[in-house]
Amino acid sequence: MAKVLLLNGSPHKAGCTATALGLVQGELEAAGVECEAVWLGNDPSAGCMACHYCATHGACVRNDVVNELLPKFEEADGLVVGSPVHYASATGTVTSVLDRLFYAKDFDTRFKVGAAVVSCRRGGASATFDQLNKYFTISQMPVASSRYWNSVHGNTPEDVLKDVEGCQTMRMLGRNLAFLVKSIALGKEAYGLPEVEDPKWTNFADGK
Repeated sequence: MAKVLLLNGSPHKAGCTATALGLVQGELEAAGVECEAVWLGNDPSAGCMACHYCATHGACVRNDVVNELLPKFEEADGLVVGSPVHYASATGTVTSVLDRLFYAKDFDTRFKVGAAVVSCRRGGASATFDQLNKYFTISQMPVASSRYWNSVHGNTPEDVLKDVEGCQTMRMLGRNLAFLVKSIALGKEAYGLPEVEDPKWTNFADGK
């Protein structure tokens, strides 16, 4: 069975972001996709120190939620990251966690499906949406989309449910994501994954 991991990066466990993620999860589960939802919580989440501990240990030197998420991410076929807008960006917690989660992973993320979900009162949703999608596109993860950018508006969960267009966007995202993870599983079984080249590094200062 396909499995999707959903991360709630809001400081409020049951707020607007959770409401949007719940709509996505409902459609995934209706399509037969197993889901695990994780709230990142309110404990301090430090950024990456570039210490390279993870390169030899397969885990972050900071033993916190990132190390708890690594095996869940490895097992999942898709990753949905939800965040409210803080100053036209994802929350500091989401940014710190994703920086370290994606850097510390020692497993293949190719063709795991990624999706960003953003909640905001008024503005900054598209900037936050773009920020979150960059984690997927640098990792060879296809990005699930919907009819509109994956955002909802409202200051309370009740407000979000009144955003009929946003709620529809979330439901369609869940259906599209379910279709993608199932289709990719069939494609991998029939054709395998594309050939991978060894990474090449360009230093723009010396042209090498």
